[in-house]
Order: sequence, then C-alpha cells, then structure tokens
Amino acid sequence: MPERPAICDYEGSDYQERFWDQGGRAYEDGAEAIALGRMLPAGGERMLEVGAGAGRNTERYEGFGEVTLLDYSRTQLEQARRRLGDSQHYRFVVADVYRMPFAAGVFDAATMIRTLHHMQDPAAALRSVREVLTSGAFFLLEYANKRNLKAIGRWLVRRQSWSPFDRNPVEFARLNYDFHPAAVRTWLGEARFHVKQEIPVSHLRIAWLKRLLPQSALLALERPLQRLGRAWLYTPSVFVAARAGGSPQPPLPFAWRCPSCGAEAMTEAADGVHCGSCRRTWPKRDGIYEFRL
Repeated sequence: MPERPAICDYEGSDYQERFWDQGGRAYEDGAEAIALGRMLPAGGERMLEVGAGAGRNTERYEGFGEVTLLDYSRTQLEQARRRLGDSQHYRFVVADVYRMPFAAGVFDAATMIRTLHHMQDPAAALRSVREVLTSGAFFLLEYANKRNLKAIGRWLVRRQSWSPFDRNPVEFARLNYDFHPAAVRTWLGEARFHVKQEIPVSHLRIAWLKRLLPQSALLALERPLQRLGRAWLYTPSVFVAARAGGSPQPPLPFAWRCPSCGAEAMTEAADGVHCGSCRRTWPKRDGIYEFRL
C-alpha cells in the first residue's frame, strides 16, 4: 500500500440529501437502526464516530456521555452540527482516519458505519481506530460485503469478472471497495480486536421489492433475518461487534495528538489547538476542529 493512502473526499457533496433524504433509502436506514439497537451497549463515557458524515446515526448513541464525530469533510460536519445543535455533548473534528488527532486510549467505544468501504488501506484504518480505544472498548464496524447473493449470481452467469469468494478487496468504483468477511476478520485480529458478533444487514435491498412492499413490512422481515448471524453473511452489508484486546480499562482523560508530528503536547485555546512540539496551530471555526493535512 502507498505510505499515505488516498482519501475519499465528500467535501461539498450533497450525499445526505441525494442518497439518504431523497434516494429511497429509508429501508436501508431502518435496517441499520435495527442492527444498532441489537448490537450497541447500553452506554459508556466517550464514543468516537468514524466517518460520521452529516450525523445520520449520531443520535442513536444516546447512552454515551460524549460523542466525537470525525469526518474528512468539513461540509458534512457542518450539516451534522445543524442537525444536532450546539451542544457540549458533541465534538466535531475534521481529520482522516489514518492520522486521527487523538491520544491513545481516550475512547471506550467507536463506530465505523458505511466508511470502511472507502478505505484504500482498511487494515491500517482499523489499526488506527484501535490505537485511540482503551482496552476492552466496544467497536461496531459495518462494511460492504463482496460475498453477497447478487454478486454470486452475477459471477455464476459470467456478468462480472471478479469472484465473490476471493478474499481480496474489489474496487468497483474509485475508492469504493467491497470486502470478504474472512478478510475483515483477519484485519480486525491483526489490529488486536476480538470479534464477538456478526450479523447480516439489508437482506431486502432490492429495488422492485422496495417498491412493492411498504417499509414497515420490509423491516418486519429484516428483523428476524438479522438473527441468522454469522451463518448467513451473504447480504450487501455486514455489521461486526468487537472488543479491543486487553483487560477492560476506563478511557484515559481526553487529550489531543498532533497528526503532523505525533506529539501530545497540545494546548487548546479559543481559536484552535496548538502543538507545543512542531508549533502548528490546528484551527477551530464555528465549533468544528480542523486537523486536515
């Protein structure tokens, strides 16, 4: 992999409005809400939401004392801030997952939903998440599954060249990847995570079926299908619940780390965060911290 992986940038994108609000994805959003309700712990001290975007899922983490939303796009976080309001409960941070501006062990939970599929180096991204989590922390990961029924069918009738059973990622569009479940498990293990639960999600992500049945009926069918668990990971989306390795520990007091030089000699002021090592100032504008290199 390149030393600095490419980043998928949603700056200035109308993704939230186009894809979610007007894109006919109410079923997918509801299916993910079911999975979150089933897998999330009751609460915790400090949650990190990696790839938070416009904050579509953020309010679903209501049991956590503080939620930090991280995204590479400032405009996405501006939408999230308008959605969530100006509250001390939330921290908005512009940065990339490979160089997060947080000291080690400061979070006791993290989620990464609809984000890993943009990672050119998914193993490195997962290692980076693990570094900022305390031992025993909860981690909820969602990824795009290449071994789904549609892909298997297309491969069998030779309408696609890549095999859904091959463990290598497939890049179906620029910086958009599908992953094999076994590969994701390997990367999680290498990052010192212990997988506790895997569930298939979005079983009924079929355009004609979504037109035929009301959302309530689709979700009524989705709920029991998710209980099939690891035995049926053939859906386009898979959710994984894992724990950071080591004896459970409370998170350390929150502290910044400079993504430029790696120092933790950071001082926060009204205008931003100042690094005492490389002397760089990372600005804070309208309630959003900017650590984008």
